[in-house]
Amino acid sequence: MPLVGVLSPLRASMRSTAASTGAVRSFSSYLVTPKELHEALKKAPPSPISSEPRVIPLCASWFLPNDPQKRTGLDVFIQKRIPKARFFDLDKVIDRRSPYPHMLPSSKDFAAAMSELGIRREDTVVIYDSQELGIFSAPRVGWTMKVFGHPKVHILNNFKLWIEEGLPTESGNVWTIECGTYPIPEMDEDKVASFEEVRDVALDFNKEGAEGVQILDARSPGRWSGQEPEPREGLSSGHMPGSINIPFSAVLDPNTKAFLPADKLKEVFTKAGVDPSKPIISSCGTGVTACVLETALNEAQFGSPEKRKVYDGSWTEWAQRVKPSESLIQKTE
Repeated sequence: MPLVGVLSPLRASMRSTAASTGAVRSFSSYLVTPKELHEALKKAPPSPISSEPRVIPLCASWFLPNDPQKRTGLDVFIQKRIPKARFFDLDKVIDRRSPYPHMLPSSKDFAAAMSELGIRREDTVVIYDSQELGIFSAPRVGWTMKVFGHPKVHILNNFKLWIEEGLPTESGNVWTIECGTYPIPEMDEDKVASFEEVRDVALDFNKEGAEGVQILDARSPGRWSGQEPEPREGLSSGHMPGSINIPFSAVLDPNTKAFLPADKLKEVFTKAGVDPSKPIISSCGTGVTACVLETALNEAQFGSPEKRKVYDGSWTEWAQRVKPSESLIQKTE
């Protein structure tokens, strides 16, 4: 089963629901505070019998394959979650034909995933991460939903604070949800950078007349410099020519693990030498934490949204596809 909202989803009632006139009031920002989500859930709970637009909490917890505690997103979802939350499995809602992890699914597969989760196109979806990591993989799922045009999607900032503020949680096996029929959307390819596009940027680095596209890399300094190994065995570490290393942790508060305020985010990008007037492509290991940077750029209103992309394949694709003769994997002493 690609995702869990649910131990045994009811498939009998497959119906689409017309948007209601009593629409849920929109959140003021892409990032949502625990208090805002709690209040919204009281007003528009994710009831399976309601035909009104609802607020759906969606857990997108995920851990790296080399996690020392061998944790999985589903494990922490079962241990503690927002009441009535559903679980999006980042390892399964992908392009299964691709040799690279976490590549975007097809429009048809995305719609099937939303249908199994019982999410309707008119629902407001608020995505959150594990308590342990604060912000990590939820922005990737939020970006994915944006790419496929879901009208109302937000990120909880964050579940760690939700728990610390004493807001309600539940644990154990999940309840049964009713599937729906989510319409097959069109993918917004302008938000996605391909290998070929990023390769052209790297080859043009420092050349006269180049557009000056900036590549931001969210991996750790050790992986970016080539001094530490990648978490995926056999994959070379290092970086693309001209890329700027901004570890995703740099845009998070070290104590709360929530996104920094917008003014502090602007400082991070400015100090790293990012020019908001030029195009930006965010990258990382597999396209997950690149979306943390993209979310931070969005929150800081840094750079034009039309000139910002995420490199879907990121370093895992890059390190396997570039040719040694091109010198497109660089290391720093």
